[in-house]
Amino acid sequence: MADFKYIKFFETIDNTQVNLVGGKNASLGEMYQKLTKQGIKVPNGFAVTSKAYWDFLGENKLIDELKSKLAELNTTTFTNLREIGEICRGMLLIAQIPEAIQTEIKEAYKLLQNESVAVRSSATAEDLPNASFAGQQESFLNISGIENLLKAIQKCFASLFTDRAIKYRHDNGFEHMKVALSVGIQQMVRSDLASAGVAFTLDPETGFKDVIYITGSWGLGENVVQGAVNTDEFYIYKPGLVKNKRAIINKKLGSKDITMLYADKDKTGFSTINVDTPEEKKKTFVLNDSELTRLASWCKVIEDHYKRPMDIEWAKDGISGEMYIVQARPETVFSNANKRAIKKEYTLKEKPAAITTGVAVGDRITSGKARILQSPAEAYKLKEGEILVTGITNPDWDPILKKAAAIITEKGGRTSHAAIVAREAGAIAIVGTNNAAQVIKDGQTVTVSCVEGKTGFVYDGKLQWEEREEDFSNISLPETMPMFILGDPDKAFELSMLPNQGVGLMRLEFVINNSIQIHPMALVKYDDLKDLKAKEVIKDLTYQYTDKKQYFVDKLSQAVGTIAAAFYPKDVIVRMSDFKSNEYANLIGGKEFEPEEENPMIGFRGASRYYNKRYKEGFQLECEALKVVREEMGFDNVKLMVPFCRTVEEGKKVVNLMKSFGLEQGKNGLEIYVMAEIPSNIILADKFAEVFDGFSIGSNDLTQLTLGIDRDSALVADLFDENNEAILTSIERVIQVAKEKGKKIGICGQGPSDSQEFATFLVNHGIDSISFNPDAYLKGLQNILKAEKERVWAY
Repeated sequence: MADFKYIKFFETIDNTQVNLVGGKNASLGEMYQKLTKQGIKVPNGFAVTSKAYWDFLGENKLIDELKSKLAELNTTTFTNLREIGEICRGMLLIAQIPEAIQTEIKEAYKLLQNESVAVRSSATAEDLPNASFAGQQESFLNISGIENLLKAIQKCFASLFTDRAIKYRHDNGFEHMKVALSVGIQQMVRSDLASAGVAFTLDPETGFKDVIYITGSWGLGENVVQGAVNTDEFYIYKPGLVKNKRAIINKKLGSKDITMLYADKDKTGFSTINVDTPEEKKKTFVLNDSELTRLASWCKVIEDHYKRPMDIEWAKDGISGEMYIVQARPETVFSNANKRAIKKEYTLKEKPAAITTGVAVGDRITSGKARILQSPAEAYKLKEGEILVTGITNPDWDPILKKAAAIITEKGGRTSHAAIVAREAGAIAIVGTNNAAQVIKDGQTVTVSCVEGKTGFVYDGKLQWEEREEDFSNISLPETMPMFILGDPDKAFELSMLPNQGVGLMRLEFVINNSIQIHPMALVKYDDLKDLKAKEVIKDLTYQYTDKKQYFVDKLSQAVGTIAAAFYPKDVIVRMSDFKSNEYANLIGGKEFEPEEENPMIGFRGASRYYNKRYKEGFQLECEALKVVREEMGFDNVKLMVPFCRTVEEGKKVVNLMKSFGLEQGKNGLEIYVMAEIPSNIILADKFAEVFDGFSIGSNDLTQLTLGIDRDSALVADLFDENNEAILTSIERVIQVAKEKGKKIGICGQGPSDSQEFATFLVNHGIDSISFNPDAYLKGLQNILKAEKERVWAY
């Protein structure tokens, strides 16, 4: 290989050469040198070094001119930023690349033996651990021919003085003329014929570190980086990768409306072009499970090598079918942050219909005037504290985004530019709404809520909300285990970071209702469905599945797996479905399979459904999903619970049925609990204890059935009281029996958080665990701690 002065091939670069080739190129060289031996594919390439940049400035006598012009920048209001940036870029674009530099670039390009290349800027201060320069300079894809390559390199040099880059350096304390630019020239991966995307080696929204988060879309990856598409999303559990378990715990299909392809430059003058994605590809994931697992394994190797969370770009070649890593940089939001000891809780006091929804970024609520902008040129319209609404943002928006109280975009996902900037600035955003600029009026006062899971909501007007701050730094866990009542997997990662002992009740109903949406028996009997309208909806929802039953198993196992991963190795107690017949009937296709009952609250629900021919095959799907979670995913922290079990004989029947469906009590530590919510469960607690491994007191149903109160009736609602002596006597008895039989016992409900007296009663009687809804968890935890401090044992 020739002895170059201005060029370094990746095989000669490592992370010690950031000053010479910038963070991006140093990282590519590091991986090319050290990680390809571990099977990771990195496209070959070379860097035009920072020495070339300085000699380019020097020979064109630009250094003093640039210093002089940048000194004129108004660093208070930045009103002349656009003018200064344009003049600086103009200086570099009309200059000449010295002949010696051109000669070396031509020789290196020949040696690369690749007609089409990606040309990427790599600032010498870029991607340092505490500052992400990502997106501040330009990149160019599908560049071919030496003349086009030289033009692209010169444009990269000039991009060191984009408005956003100048502002970013000022904001982050970098001296303009002490930052140089290297340019990376890398073989193009033909992802225009396949797919590309971004991966984080933690959850970018919460900082949860046991997962790898992968996003992707069809075509070149620029659409993903820019946030121009709503991507497919995948979560892969790191410990599952290490143990060779089924590590993909969550998959979400994105709309992927456009695809970036190579353009016919002779006809268009452009290197790339966006086209509409065919409908069939919109409904197809961009990677299969095998590819996802391999890519996640590579991400884990890269993270282990760098010893820190990473932000990685990947691409799949549509000709060879091979996958490649095309960039890797340190993740900058969570990697240097400790787990937050202080958490601010936001709760809306009212909840009208939303104007629009999208992907939530951040965990706050704010309100303000909406300002609809079409481009950064309209930045002057946005006042401090207003809410920016636009189609899509790119780095050109950076100088103005920090003025916004929130950002709302029509396009983009969790790894889009708007999402990344919002996280780094500590702001909130709702991205990928599809219609925000159409349904929100310019100047309209709106409320933006990002505290309701992964979906963000925009409401009309200024709503009222509560804010409270909780400090966990000095909280120690009590002996009585505080656990969560949880149904929404989207909240699992964040909640797992609070002091807790796991999930005492995971409700399957939330997942079935919100994610699956279809009655299980409508999937079992899909071919025979009489409701043709429902059949068409099911066909669309289950587009990827020839076996419709597998849709249910996959969706449910992924939801439970996500929660199990978040809390592992702490217990996650999953209650088998407990819809009432009227609730099941509301699922898609449900009316064909449900009876009409006068009082569904005490009718065809719970255990009695599971062995009944009306639902037995539906229950089998639930069991198959949970078998996947425990055996294939490896989450042995998942325990199961049977609700509304009326008799001991019925309990035995259900336990035996579960065994026939692959969930054998005692095998691999499987425990099966029963809800203690019917008077028979209390009266015959000793006999139920012979069938089940533990109890969970369902205080709502127990109160209803003990006092004879329909808890859905407003007429007798004032009599509903968990502190009634009859209820307390029943709870005392079942706790005592559980203790005598050596069985675990907990309680799920609002009472212990609402009432210090009730919490004290439970603690004094030695209950093992108390589970709370997330919004009541902190109050409940405090009630337990106070009760234990003043505890008087009942026996």
